[in-house]
Order: sequence, then structure tokens, then C-alpha cells
Amino acid sequence: MTPEQMVQAAIEVAEEGLAAGELPIGAVVVLDDQIVGRAYTQDRGQRRRLVHADLLAMIEADDQLGWARRPHPLRLAVNLEPCVMCFGAAMTMGITEVHYALESPADGASAIAGHWQPTNLDLPGYAAPAMTGGILRHASRELFRRYCRTAPESGFRSWAQTIADLPD
Repeated sequence: MTPEQMVQAAIEVAEEGLAAGELPIGAVVVLDDQIVGRAYTQDRGQRRRLVHADLLAMIEADDQLGWARRPHPLRLAVNLEPCVMCFGAAMTMGITEVHYALESPADGASAIAGHWQPTNLDLPGYAAPAMTGGILRHASRELFRRYCRTAPESGFRSWAQTIADLPD
């Protein structure tokens, strides 16, 4: 799968989240050309905070793959830049590439990825994934605009409006 196809798949999952009344954030984990994990953010449905789309997609992939040696690198696509928590989970999972649509100015981790220099080289495979943003940016931003038009006034809506208002 190309990065564009991966991000498109994440946007489709985000559409499912939007239809369920959640923030429109979706993620997929890809091994070779197969999606092995997919999820949307579930803050409202689960009434919890640690249910980000990318984290849930990685947990699903981890459940499916277990400790088995992977013949191909794992890749992650999200329609919103991963936060620091999800970035750490991606490193632990062994994700080698992250592709995303929109940056998340308040909590995005791509700047950390560019400067990550582990000091303990005894952790094999614990490296920052390559991160590429701006893929299908307009389609993702439109999801946030739609969410803001229909969501009740809340902190989530205020935050989503900052994403919807990002410049081109």
C-alpha cells in the first residue's frame, strides 16, 4: 500500500468514528500490504482518555501478531499526527514509518521523532519511526470541520476547531 492509500484507509476509519459521535480520528497498522489493525478514537464511547485511534489500532495489531517475527516492517497511518503517547507506543511496537494527514500543534510528536537519539543502544529496534505528514490533508481537515458543525459545545469541539482552522 502506498502512503496515500494508507492515509485514505485511516480517513475511512475516522468517518466511522464521526458517524459514531466520536472525534474524527482514524488509524490503520499495515504489515506488507495488509491492514492488521484499525481503530477510531473512542473517548466518548468508552468514557476513557487512553483510547486514541493509533494506540487502539496498534493494540489490535499486537494482539493479532503477538511476538512472532515479522517478515515486513510495520507501518502506521493516521489522519492526525500522533501524540507523544502514541509515538512512544509506535516505537515500542516497532513501527518503522508513520504517515499522517494533519499536524496536531498542541501535542504532535513529529518534532520529537526528528530529534530522537536513544542513549541506551541495548534496546534493539527501539528507534523513532520516519514520519511524513500532509498526506490527504484537505480531506482530513474537512472531517474536523464536519465534526465541529455537529458536535455539542465541549472541550473536544474547541480543540477540534483548532485543527479544522489550520492554514493550508
